[in-house]
Amino acid sequence: MSSPLDNLCGPGKPLQKEAPDANELAGLLRSGTARLKDARNATLALESQFDLAYNAAHSLSLAALRRMGYRAGNRYTVFQVLPHTLGLGPEVWRVLDKCHNTRNLGEYEGLLDVDERLVKDLITATQTVADALGK
Repeated sequence: MSSPLDNLCGPGKPLQKEAPDANELAGLLRSGTARLKDARNATLALESQFDLAYNAAHSLSLAALRRMGYRAGNRYTVFQVLPHTLGLGPEVWRVLDKCHNTRNLGEYEGLLDVDERLVKDLITATQTVADALGK
């Protein structure tokens, strides 16, 4: 029986199988953990906190996927598959989805519109990813 992640592999699909690499995983965890810690620094601009928390979420979500032996073809997929990599529900990946879209508007259109609530929710969601990854 194939897994939901296996069903997302193949030509034109968002995942490909690739054996986990211990050094890559360690680097992703180190980067994600450090950025999450720095994102909590209230002396930074909200935009900086957002960038740090978003990149922490991506690193940690990618680590979860890579640990299972898959690689994503785009950034967004690592958030979409969190129910399958870490058993996390919509309360987490919907926040990360919103933040991904916010990040893209900032990166590609110069419209980074973040507020304290969004940054707080992003940090909370990212911590949830970190906690699930640590189990």
